[in-house]
Amino acid sequence: MTLQIFGHKSPDTDSTGSPIVWSWYLNEVKGIAAAPKLLGEPNTEAAFVLKRWNLDKPEIIDGVDAGAPVVIVDTNNPAELPVGINDADIQAIIDHHKLVGGLETKGPIDITIRPLACTATIMYDLMGEDAANMPEAIKGAALSCILSDTLEFRSPTTTDHDRAVAQKLADDLGIDMAAYAADLFEAKSDVSAFSDAELLRMDSKEYEVGGKQFRVSVLETTAPKIVLDRKDSLMASMVDVAAEDGADQVLLFVVDILNEEATLLVPNDLVKSVAEKSFGATVTGDTVVLPGVMSRKKQIIPVLAV
Repeated sequence: MTLQIFGHKSPDTDSTGSPIVWSWYLNEVKGIAAAPKLLGEPNTEAAFVLKRWNLDKPEIIDGVDAGAPVVIVDTNNPAELPVGINDADIQAIIDHHKLVGGLETKGPIDITIRPLACTATIMYDLMGEDAANMPEAIKGAALSCILSDTLEFRSPTTTDHDRAVAQKLADDLGIDMAAYAADLFEAKSDVSAFSDAELLRMDSKEYEVGGKQFRVSVLETTAPKIVLDRKDSLMASMVDVAAEDGADQVLLFVVDILNEEATLLVPNDLVKSVAEKSFGATVTGDTVVLPGVMSRKKQIIPVLAV
């Protein structure tokens, strides 16, 4: 039975590219039949990466059969995975997020969770010498994952090792990282075709904080004005999205990649309290700027309080 490899729901570049990278390794190096999958439509940046490197878009699935062999990448959070994931045959987890708990396996498995900025960096290490044999398209996917997850090394999650691996891949490909990163972020910033609800879910994850269920959404962009000009309708849409998703509140952080800051939309007193208690911010209107906040994983989720 073919091994299915997938990341989290609302797939970004890392959750789109890393399954492709690891499937190549298992198929071509280990001789294991594997196929990348997606748990939703890739975001605009991930779609750009697929086109740029002439990679087929993985099949989108909404569930997995009981007993189906799977490898989970770029998450270990059951809330970000298909319902019934614990009935599947989870064979490995490759991730760079905190350990959440809740996954159950049929037996002992390989788990690699490392404090690096990107799943693709971990995969590069796990491949060892075989990483040099990746074809250009696979190297391009891996480089894209690293540049995306590190925001071209601006994110505080960036390590020297992420930089070194990215530089090696860029050198192998003969491309200018800064120019390519600019293309990535331009694609990521093109959100004009998306509805408010789609924007709120595009790069979002579910967390429980102090008895409240939050959908924490992050929009990384080089053109924050395009998103913030829609703040009234976005805040109105938060009510329906939260209700449909079983959340108490949607938190939307608009990350300005170039100015290295985030703007949090503040539609009500609950979010005002979150902003003040979590970030020590003074809120006077329906938005608040949080200087230096770039990373949901390192700077938002660990400090959230209600």
